Amino acid sequence: MDCINSNNHNDFKLELKRVTINDVEQLLSIGRRTFFESFSAVNTEDDMKQYLETAFTIDKLTAEVNDTNSEFYFAVVDYAVVVGYLKLNYGQSQTEIKDNGALEIERIYVLKEYHGKSVGQVLCNKALQVAKERASDYIWLGVWERNPRAISFYTKNGFVAFDKHIFTLGSDDQTDILMKLQLNK
Repeated sequence: MDCINSNNHNDFKLELKRVTINDVEQLLSIGRRTFFESFSAVNTEDDMKQYLETAFTIDKLTAEVNDTNSEFYFAVVDYAVVVGYLKLNYGQSQTEIKDNGALEIERIYVLKEYHGKSVGQVLCNKALQVAKERASDYIWLGVWERNPRAISFYTKNGFVAFDKHIFTLGSDDQTDILMKLQLNK
């Protein structure tokens, strides 16, 4: 585990743990819970159910964890409680761009009760660290245009919008803003 010194205003110890194949059930649980918390209030029950049942399955997550061009990290509080996670892709595992000089943040999700407690920032910093270790030219991601909190977070971290794409949630085609953080010029 990577030890992280949490900010003084937090009353917990935060660590990052690389997800392994032995963690797939826990990844399924935190993935479904954080996605539901993030988007259920602004999407239909049917669309949410359909997406969760296809995007978050043991088989799909097992394949993702086993992908040598992807990495997952848990945010773990007080040595035991998973409160968020990060998924990174590079090379041909990127969802869209597939630039060998890029690193994609596919997912940063944190339980609602830990919003505003620097957990997302620690996960974002881990992505930046991995990108630098891989000598990536830039980091990119997609964020739903109707998620102002996430857009603000990424903007504060230096990401800028450069394009859009469609993300299908159930039967609903939604627009994601593609954002990029240039590392090497």
